[in-house]
Amino acid sequence: MKTPASFGSDLVPTSGRLRRRILFDRVIGWVLLLAFVAVLFPLFDLVGWVSSYALPTMSWSVLTENQVGESGGLYAMIVGTLVLISLGTAIAAGLGISAGFYTAEFAPPPVRRLARLAGNVLAGVPAIVLGYFGYYALVLYTHWGFTTLAGGIILGIFMLPYIFRTTDIALSNVPPSQREASLALGSNRIQYLRRVAFPIAFPTILTGIFFAMALGLGEAAPLVYTAGWSSTPVQNLMQPTAFLTGGIWAFYDFPRSYGTFLTLAFQAAFLLIVIVLVINIVVQVLSDRYRQRLAGIYE
Repeated sequence: MKTPASFGSDLVPTSGRLRRRILFDRVIGWVLLLAFVAVLFPLFDLVGWVSSYALPTMSWSVLTENQVGESGGLYAMIVGTLVLISLGTAIAAGLGISAGFYTAEFAPPPVRRLARLAGNVLAGVPAIVLGYFGYYALVLYTHWGFTTLAGGIILGIFMLPYIFRTTDIALSNVPPSQREASLALGSNRIQYLRRVAFPIAFPTILTGIFFAMALGLGEAAPLVYTAGWSSTPVQNLMQPTAFLTGGIWAFYDFPRSYGTFLTLAFQAAFLLIVIVLVINIVVQVLSDRYRQRLAGIYE
């Protein structure tokens, strides 16, 4: 008598090709798991290495005091980083989302193709090139000197293509049935984008903004040539400012016997990891809640 497991085996003849497929299905899961571990191991090793140097000396004074001479804390760098990333995100999100709306709905096909090509090219430009451009255009040509405003503008230019392409792709991937239904009910393009397309694409756009912020937080080259450096917290946008990646870049090469510079470099790196992690968690929570609110509405 045939068992359920063997039922129908006579209908599918056993062959070498079938056996290879079954073996592949069994092995691929373990291969993917090992690949996942192999990718995450360097990340956790890096976080552990930075934490082992930063946490033993981390204290409240590190977060509340300015770096002075061979000692002090990271307060000015933290404030400068938050101001720069806020300014850069405001510029990049405003221009990037607007450009994504235009290319997804209004731009003629030649303009759309050219804009998408320009976005991809700008995303591939090395950060150091943007730093040199910002130095000549915003520091020397405008006679501003090293300013927080120049650093925020060049950081916004660096983040812009990622937000633009994410917005463009998210809006272009809205199901055509939603657009057809909206226009059939009498809405115009603006109403469709504002009330239908944008709510559907918003979680993806939010993820793109976070991705751009994470990249911007890790950049030093565009800011070294535009934002300059200061040991005190920034008071207005026309002053130079300190930032965490600049502290890492400037302090890491100092020997351990030379003040607390090396320790400050590891502490700055640890704070950047924490900031990126917190932003990631907040974005994921907001995106999940937004998707739950819209569940079933646009399906």
